[in-house]
Amino acid sequence: MNKSELLNSISERTGESKSTVEAVLNSLETVVTEQVVLGDKVSITGFVSFEQTSREARTGRNPRTGESIQIAPSKGCKVSAGARLKSAVKGI
Repeated sequence: MNKSELLNSISERTGESKSTVEAVLNSLETVVTEQVVLGDKVSITGFVSFEQTSREARTGRNPRTGESIQIAPSKGCKVSAGARLKSAVKGI
């Protein structure tokens, strides 16, 4: 399902216009992104959570040459499924 299909589905279920649903979805994306960038964890209990992760600098190895290289520290985003979503996928 892509974003357009998601907007249509939510619009049909809620009776709200597609433009209203799109504004809410875009706002959700903006708020979650802002908070994760700040280092806060965002949770929608039972459904999904988003949090920033960090990796320390480390030494790696070039697989082609075998030469050691320094890998810079980096940040990422971890997305975890909540209990209700996991149960639904398992068919429980």
